[in-house]
Amino acid sequence: MAISTGDLCMLAAELAEEHGNSAYDYAWHTYLSFETGGEADRAAFWFTLSVLLEDIAALRIDPSLPLTIH
Repeated sequence: MAISTGDLCMLAAELAEEHGNSAYDYAWHTYLSFETGGEADRAAFWFTLSVLLEDIAALRIDPSLPLTIH
């Protein structure tokens, strides 16, 4: 099952709102766990989610606006 970019950003926004900076920490550690476990697809999902969470925390992404990827 694929997830759209907009849905992924919305998920990151909801996690950030609910858990603050802990959401990034959780996503990053989950990424590392899947990466070292050889689960590349799952690792890629959590890596992308961690990048979005970091961008939301740094105010580089406003989750209330449509996401544009360049």
